[in-house]
Amino acid sequence: MMDFLLRGVRPGDEARVLELVVELAVYEREPDAVKASVADLTAAFFGVPAAAECLVAELGGEIVGIALHARNFSTWTGKTGLYLEDLYVSPSARGMGIGRAMLVELARIAVARGYARFEWSVLDWNAPAIRFYESLGARMMDEWTVMRVDGEGLRALAAG
Repeated sequence: MMDFLLRGVRPGDEARVLELVVELAVYEREPDAVKASVADLTAAFFGVPAAAECLVAELGGEIVGIALHARNFSTWTGKTGLYLEDLYVSPSARGMGIGRAMLVELARIAVARGYARFEWSVLDWNAPAIRFYESLGARMMDEWTVMRVDGEGLRALAAG
């Protein structure tokens, strides 16, 4: 088995990160949902201020995993948290502990930065992911449901 390397995203990685985002969207049954571009990711990762961060996993010099994350804030704790937007490992690199290693590294980042929480969403039909997350100590927030306004609904709401 080959060793993998975890590192922060670097300029030039954006196209590969976007490819993996698209692979994730296909897996999540939303193949046409990705509207982001390489330029969008460049601005998000390297703009001032950066809107997001990305941990990547390299295997044999190729990026095979991503963990895109950003800060959030809890008024209840009065502290910042880490929100994981996307975690994905290419099928060819699964079973090597990459996903677990990425979550451990993100937890370390959260602790080192003094964040109060590390949270993410998971599709309710993705039983393997749910079992995996629970095996790491994550718990379902059963009483909470994600709400979203986007597209035309967002524009209509903004119009008052």
